[in-house]
Amino acid sequence: MSAARRCSPPRALAGLFVWHLKNTGIRQVPCQFVHLCRVANDRLVTFQYFNFLKRMYVTQYNKDLSQRAKPKSDSVASPFCELQQLDQEKKVIHKIRPISPVHQPLSETSSRNELREVKSAAETEGSVAPGRAESKEDRQWKEMKLRLDDLPGILARLSKIKLTALVVSTASAGFAMAPVPFDLTCFLLASLGTGLASCAANSINQFFEVPFDSNMNRTKNRPLVRGQISPLLAVCFAASCGVPGIALLTLGVNPLTGGLGAFNIFLYTCCYTPMKRMSIANTWVGAVVGAIPPVMGWTAATGTLDAGALLLGGILYSWQFPHFNALSWGLREDYSRGGYCMMSVTHPGLCRRVALRHCLALIGLSTLAPVLDMTTWTFPVVSLPINLYISYLAFRFYRDADRSSSRKLFFCSLWHLPMLLLVMFTCKKSLLDKEDKGDLLGGDHGRAVEIRLP
Repeated sequence: MSAARRCSPPRALAGLFVWHLKNTGIRQVPCQFVHLCRVANDRLVTFQYFNFLKRMYVTQYNKDLSQRAKPKSDSVASPFCELQQLDQEKKVIHKIRPISPVHQPLSETSSRNELREVKSAAETEGSVAPGRAESKEDRQWKEMKLRLDDLPGILARLSKIKLTALVVSTASAGFAMAPVPFDLTCFLLASLGTGLASCAANSINQFFEVPFDSNMNRTKNRPLVRGQISPLLAVCFAASCGVPGIALLTLGVNPLTGGLGAFNIFLYTCCYTPMKRMSIANTWVGAVVGAIPPVMGWTAATGTLDAGALLLGGILYSWQFPHFNALSWGLREDYSRGGYCMMSVTHPGLCRRVALRHCLALIGLSTLAPVLDMTTWTFPVVSLPINLYISYLAFRFYRDADRSSSRKLFFCSLWHLPMLLLVMFTCKKSLLDKEDKGDLLGGDHGRAVEIRLP
């Protein structure tokens, strides 16, 4: 009983203290204070423990001073945009100049320069995003719409306007080399008809080769492959060029030239085009197609097919082998993907040998021109250096068999033909010399007759 009485006064004082706190209105007293009062006899309250209790009171029960986490706004952008923003921030940080170890106050000019760099970096990063969006839009499938402004360019690519210009130029050379007076009206009609016939043949060729051209890097951007025009429009364009062209050559020039033009269209579209996927003989057939235009020019001027026309055709025939074989050597992968049977793919050794042979043949054909009384003997002498040079490049192509030598031979062939034809035209025998020679032969024949009569 004595021990109980001794312990009761402190417990009574603790109860009075708790009752006093409740009456004063402080109801949000932490439990730690009550626990402190209950264990006051067992341990002493230190200053650190009292501060800990005060912090707990502030953070848990005082709503005005409690720390609240700010809710994160829901981002609408995708996580890829966040990665792009992080990349942008990294790029901006890298562009800031490093601070020197010596702690000195930055000048106003340096701070302005840094701000300008940061702004320029932000602008460049902002311009990257629309560029990426545009590239994505360009990659998407779009409906091809034909506009009238684009139609002339599309038809020019459909007709292979550069190849057509070469065909017309060779036909003009044949007309100019003919031993007759120059007729401007006939020359214009022959050039126009030959150009229309070439446009028709090239358009039909592209119409037949659409599934094969789509597999080649060289031809995958052609109008029919990309769907810029319909096949019906291509056929109508070919017919609108071929029929008037052949009619113009037949009625405006002469039937022989019109027949050669029609035969050339048939040979190019119905023989050469399907043979490209069947046999390497397509190269020889294509060389015949390229040799006919100068013959057409000669027949347009003279109306006959004689030795001079065949010589011009032979020069064009031999020139095409180094030109095309060198071109096809650099496109072997493309021709393989397209399914074309070319010498450069199936017979690479023969491809190089044929190019060298026909380069040497050009020297012999140039020598025949004065023999056939087409040019003076100056022509074989003047044309010998350019013929020897292309033969040297053909020999390099035959020996090295690489892409570099083939490119040199191809680019040489581009200027060799116009140079050779120009030299041939400048060395052409004038019509007066031929008439004088004919008169002399006629006079000698008359004298011989007079001598025989007595």
